[in-house]
Amino acid sequence: MTSRSWLTTFAAAALLPMLAQAASEQQLPSEEGQLTVSTVADGLRNPWALAFLPDGQGMLITEKSGDLRIVNAEGKVGPAISGVPKVWSEGQGGLLDVVLSPEFKKDRTVYLSYAEEGSDGKAGTAIGRGQLSQDLGMLENFNVIFRQLPKLSVGNHFGSRLVFDRNGYLFIALGENNQRSTSQDLDKLQGKVVRILPDGEVPKDNPFVGRKDVRPEIWSFGHRNQQGAALNPWTGKLWTHEHGPRGGDEINIPQPGKNYGWPTATHGINYSLLPIPEAKGEHVDGMIDPHHVWEKSPGISGMAFYDNPRFKAWDHNLFVGALATQELIRLQLEGDKVVHEERLLGDLKARIRDVRVGPDGYLYVLTDAVDGALLKIGISED
Repeated sequence: MTSRSWLTTFAAAALLPMLAQAASEQQLPSEEGQLTVSTVADGLRNPWALAFLPDGQGMLITEKSGDLRIVNAEGKVGPAISGVPKVWSEGQGGLLDVVLSPEFKKDRTVYLSYAEEGSDGKAGTAIGRGQLSQDLGMLENFNVIFRQLPKLSVGNHFGSRLVFDRNGYLFIALGENNQRSTSQDLDKLQGKVVRILPDGEVPKDNPFVGRKDVRPEIWSFGHRNQQGAALNPWTGKLWTHEHGPRGGDEINIPQPGKNYGWPTATHGINYSLLPIPEAKGEHVDGMIDPHHVWEKSPGISGMAFYDNPRFKAWDHNLFVGALATQELIRLQLEGDKVVHEERLLGDLKARIRDVRVGPDGYLYVLTDAVDGALLKIGISED
């Protein structure tokens, strides 16, 4: 079978209803009812992010080593899509987030974040976009629209989640490349949330536009390593979360021009058990306290608000993956306030890298491993 005929067959199969591999289904306890956990696909190499294609065509999944693949409705993992940029796959770097254009059905545009090497061997986060071909086999006309400058990472803290808001602005949640002080440097893009237009241009109403000493892309600053971001569907506000050092993982609701503290204000200490040298306490005047904080770090990654009528027990819940504690964290919300927390999937002993709500109302999570998996999670409310 030729590659083109294989892709045609693959695309046709993707129109089938989403199926789980029943043989791998497990039942796990939760406070709200019995969880059903099915393996949709395995054999993924350190998967990092997923995005649902419209009309039941399956899911785009990034692998940190540099491949973008489609998993179809039957759980079949397709070959690597061509046209993806070369990535710097060292340490925490590689091919990272993937999101679709808000107008994907018209423009077929896919956005990727990834680690990009500089001329001196260090790396930074880059964002690019290309059009997914009709046969689902290629990203066409890929071009870079944003680069984190300067490039300072030797393998750490790329952050890199992408979120479109209701007005079509693209938010990028960036890490500080493990260079703590840069989070407070407004002439650098480390440790920032930035806001750009879909083509990479800077919106005229960004908070620092017009200041010569500040990067105009910046929306908020004082962040560490942001590996989760999502738009609150009830308020339209961006939420992000970030790794603390040893302790102090936190959720924020970034506001324009505000300082979220790192490394001056933190609930964590160094991995050496010594204080962060720049830290002045958990609260510092003029800096915004975390919206929610974990004193012991779960190692959070991925974030999804549950806004689907399928499982009423999860209504107004926020789900967060955890790498270090190998769990899925369920946060119950009243308005913006976190009122309850539950840890799920601990029996699987799997690092949860990403979590999304599917169009069918199920949760889909990626496990971060050399032989990683895509899991589908539902709940029995009887």
